Amino acid sequence: MPSGTLEVFLVNAKGLEDQNWLTSMNPYVILTCRTQEKESGVASGEGTDPEWNETFVFTISSDVEEITLRIMDKDTLSSDDFVGEATIPLHEVLREGEVSERAYNVVKDEEYCGEIKLSLTFTSESGSHRGSHEEEYVGRRKSRGSDEEEYGRRRRSSDRRRGSDEDNYGGYRESRDDY
Repeated sequence: MPSGTLEVFLVNAKGLEDQNWLTSMNPYVILTCRTQEKESGVASGEGTDPEWNETFVFTISSDVEEITLRIMDKDTLSSDDFVGEATIPLHEVLREGEVSERAYNVVKDEEYCGEIKLSLTFTSESGSHRGSHEEEYVGRRKSRGSDEEEYGRRRRSSDRRRGSDEDNYGGYRESRDDY
């Protein structure tokens, strides 16, 4: 598992379920990555479609597979209300180095209750914006691509001699004698 720095750019949320009866919600987000916890600013009075445009940095050093975002509604006279949460898998950003702005579902009690938009950037300890296995992965892919090209050439050659699998098993002809 690569280690390095994960940067989360929290953009906004849309269509959140309103927790207040008389006033607009004051949403904020608690971002949790294993034992590290960060909190966004409160989007005062922004209701169900808040914007944050804030960046958070986490240190990744072990088997981290996801980050959790809990959306809360800040209340002054009572405890804050839980609005919903999104669990963001990290395998793509650890492999690719970056995940551009994307919306993720927010759920509460296993029910959809809006979406939250963010982007992710991973910088490995070596300073690269990619996972630590980049060269190994690229090398395998090239090799595999060459094998597939060679297989494709052999198969096309073979298909010309005996008819393609589509001709033999396409489902709409009984035999080659139907021509």
